[in-house]
Amino acid sequence: MSELSTAAPAQSAKPTIYFDGVSSRRRQVTLALGDALEIVEEGGTPLRWAYADIRRTDSPAGALRLASTSAPPLARLEIRDAALAADVTVRCMRLDEHQTSRRGVAKIVGWSVAAAVSIVCVVLFGVPLAADRLAPLVPKPIERRIGDASEVQVKTIFGRRVCEDPAGKAAFAKLVNRLRDAAGLDDDTMTAGVLPTSVPNAFALPGGKVYVLKGLLDKAENPDEIAGILAHELGHLKHYDNMRGLIYNGGTSFLIGLLFGDVTGSSAVIFASRSVVEASYSREAETAADTFAIEIMHKLGRSPKPAAELMFRITGKEGGGLTSILASHPLTEDRLARMTNEDRPASGPPLLTDAEWQALKGICGSGKV
Repeated sequence: MSELSTAAPAQSAKPTIYFDGVSSRRRQVTLALGDALEIVEEGGTPLRWAYADIRRTDSPAGALRLASTSAPPLARLEIRDAALAADVTVRCMRLDEHQTSRRGVAKIVGWSVAAAVSIVCVVLFGVPLAADRLAPLVPKPIERRIGDASEVQVKTIFGRRVCEDPAGKAAFAKLVNRLRDAAGLDDDTMTAGVLPTSVPNAFALPGGKVYVLKGLLDKAENPDEIAGILAHELGHLKHYDNMRGLIYNGGTSFLIGLLFGDVTGSSAVIFASRSVVEASYSREAETAADTFAIEIMHKLGRSPKPAAELMFRITGKEGGGLTSILASHPLTEDRLARMTNEDRPASGPPLLTDAEWQALKGICGSGKV
């Protein structure tokens, strides 16, 4: 063994390069293959790497790049002579010990797939269940703060001015109050207004905020048409659909970001503001809101059919474009048929007088929007 430790430096046709892991200077060295690998630099002190400590690292084509577990972490030895590289490799029995085996790769892939499947299952089943349970538990002050923030977004899109004609406001308040009382909503949990835009739509925001857009009033022919749509929106408030949607889609956005590497939360924030404004609900939520509207209209002795006729009138003329009420409230023939089947002769007083209805139609004044 003593003869091996004093072996002459191995000769190489190509230079062997050493980086000490401290500086970036390239050092040209020679190697001695004794009982350990000796790295010799002219004029310097030889370094000894035990063969058991030597590991292969990523290297360019035509080179063998080595590191040592007992050397500085960034120290590297680069051998470009094929024969010398072969001599070193045969002595290093643990050269590739740190590399992941096929079995290890398969295990990593398996766990990755299992994690992805778990996230998908949580998105499909766990988050909706959590949203259903958590939405009614959100404190009212927090819900109102979310509603206030959403209201800013809405008014940025549709205009910051709220229609203020006194007679129209009084008629609108009367209609809203009758619906609110029939729905059993507390006085301090609901506010409503009309925004002066030609878009025919209506939507509910968290915290009990309901808005009707002037374009919808322009196309309505009687109070029952507007009342049925308002009752539908109250159904979304009663069932916490907005909060449920925010919780569900916020959790879903985070999990999808986790799955695809975007965990900054930026997409979730963008989604939240947009989803509240669009007020897009699931088929189940829409059906439940329709049921609620039917019940409220029947409780008031009025028919839910006019609201369906208004929605059909809008989509029939505009083809269900993005500016129509159906951009956020998809209406099928089955839904229209359901409202028609629930039609009953009026048994209650008109929701508004003719004069009040005309005042409501003119709540935004006669100016163009």
